[in-house]
Amino acid sequence: MAKKANNRKGGSKTKGFFNNGVVRLVLRILKLAVIVFVAASLFGVLLFKFVNPPFTWLMIQRGFERKADGKDWKIDKKWVAFDDIADNMKRAAVAAEDQTFLENHGFDFKAIERAIQKNAKSKKLIGGSTISQQTAKNVFLYPGRSFVRKGFEAWFTILIETFWSKKRIMEVYLNVIEMGDGIYGIEAASQAYFHKPASKLTKRQAAAIAVIFPSPLKWSATRPTRYLKHRQYLIMKNMRRLGPLEF
Repeated sequence: MAKKANNRKGGSKTKGFFNNGVVRLVLRILKLAVIVFVAASLFGVLLFKFVNPPFTWLMIQRGFERKADGKDWKIDKKWVAFDDIADNMKRAAVAAEDQTFLENHGFDFKAIERAIQKNAKSKKLIGGSTISQQTAKNVFLYPGRSFVRKGFEAWFTILIETFWSKKRIMEVYLNVIEMGDGIYGIEAASQAYFHKPASKLTKRQAAAIAVIFPSPLKWSATRPTRYLKHRQYLIMKNMRRLGPLEF
């Protein structure tokens, strides 16, 4: 009996040691994964503070979607410096997407709260993302909706708000966002819709482009619906209210 009891104790110790060893190994792997992720994300944010992002995951996804539909691969984009973008376009973007852009620290909690309340009552999802959040999502993350991706989005938003200037955030934002089928960035959009450089956009043209930001594959800056015309009017009204934008 004593021998059997000792065997059971020995087995329990071995099992306990094995379990503890597995737990320690898992914890070490998780710790290493977190360290690698933090280091890689910091490196990416610091790199793109000075280097212009060559592409986004959305551009690649849209390219494959076009090929699947039997269309040609198309990523129409041309990077333009912040100073070569018309002030009208910067004002239109702020007026349409994030009127507290220069004051907030990457998150507009009132807008998020309003979006949550509206989404609870409607089947159509309404976003409350700031320009900084949208930039973080476009540059560093994959398309989609999930709490995990939102968590990553918040992390990268904090990083770009910490290491980038508002000027850099706006420059990257206006150069990478989707503005039509295969059209990315304000220069490509300005040429496609109005046949002029982004530096020459008028208030009305800038507002017409800003209107389509939420759904660029469905809407057109040059063929607006009645709803879009009303939204354009509201954006132009907000543009006048903004005052000077001091980046």
